[in-house]
Amino acid sequence: MREPSEVRRRRILAVVRSRGSARVSDLAAELEVSVVTARRDVEELARAGKLRRGHGVARSLDSVARAQAPRSAPSHGAGDAAVALVVPERHTYLYETMHGARTVLDAAGIRVALHITPQATGAERPLVERALADGARGVLIAPRWRTVAEEEAGHAWLAGLDVPTVLMERRPPRGSALHAMDSVCSDHWYGMRLAVDHLVSLGHRRIVLAARDDSPTARALRSAFAGIAGGLEEIEDWSVVLSASSSDAADGAAGPAARQGTGDGGGPVTGEGLARLLRERDFTAAVLHGDVDALILVQQLADNGVRVPQDCSVVAYDDVVAAFGSTPLTAVAPPKAAVGRVAAELLVQRLSRPDAPPQRTELLPTLQIRGSAQDLAPDRSTV
Repeated sequence: MREPSEVRRRRILAVVRSRGSARVSDLAAELEVSVVTARRDVEELARAGKLRRGHGVARSLDSVARAQAPRSAPSHGAGDAAVALVVPERHTYLYETMHGARTVLDAAGIRVALHITPQATGAERPLVERALADGARGVLIAPRWRTVAEEEAGHAWLAGLDVPTVLMERRPPRGSALHAMDSVCSDHWYGMRLAVDHLVSLGHRRIVLAARDDSPTARALRSAFAGIAGGLEEIEDWSVVLSASSSDAADGAAGPAARQGTGDGGGPVTGEGLARLLRERDFTAAVLHGDVDALILVQQLADNGVRVPQDCSVVAYDDVVAAFGSTPLTAVAPPKAAVGRVAAELLVQRLSRPDAPPQRTELLPTLQIRGSAQDLAPDRSTV
């Protein structure tokens, strides 16, 4: 699904602000759009006064101002060293986190060296090692960690870094080598509770979660939903399936043993499979992670005769593009930019007070109510 222009331009702005400047051709490649589209976006951002446009190059206003400012005598020492900011490529959610971190580091006078990790196993380590070889004095990092095995493989080398490091949107497992590492993340259990409680308040008692399984956040959401739905007396039936964008097989998580499987044939669920599951199990509501998957699934549900919200209420999780659907989606919004800001503040403190106790900080998501969830029709309620 093609990104809305507003989201694409927000990503361009975040990248340009982080790097100071970027070639239009590079932006097009990273966003997987044509050079013509990227150039048009840059022109619109320049027209809005958000960046400066040169010949084939987009420049942040900060970098232009620095270039035009009177030069002072150069300083020398550790204060000139950059902080490495490491985030996955093509990850709009974490780009908002990255931008939040950069605002704090800029205000503190700390130079940012942005490193975008490609979609390859173990891609973060060589980038971080290169940053350290270049003299980075701290690291802010959001590893991709698509699988549990990737996550476990990253623990040892991350724990061994000899510069202050803060994990963003990743929760170090208790007892792991990263347990004592500084970290800032969203409380995704709370976010999932917001979604379920909202649907229950509307009268829904039969709810399905269709979620990804390609990040620690996705796995945390699946676990949280199973625990929350399984522990609420109001919930009569629930199920967890994988969204079709995930490459892994469904885990078959479901409600009480008397209920049958996931209903999707054991694989990632498409809109057709989700529509069938809704009818077979009489589910009246769904939580969908992430936003792009949610928008695609809602479109596919409509193609299969399931209307949102008339036949099925939907709550999305992420709130990056949820508002841009033909039916704007009610969504749980993790505090993406705030995670970056708090992580950067923690790193700045750590640079000045290296012996301070490690911190594990969780920030609470909010619920953005739109038009995709409504009261359960009286004739479908079993309460």
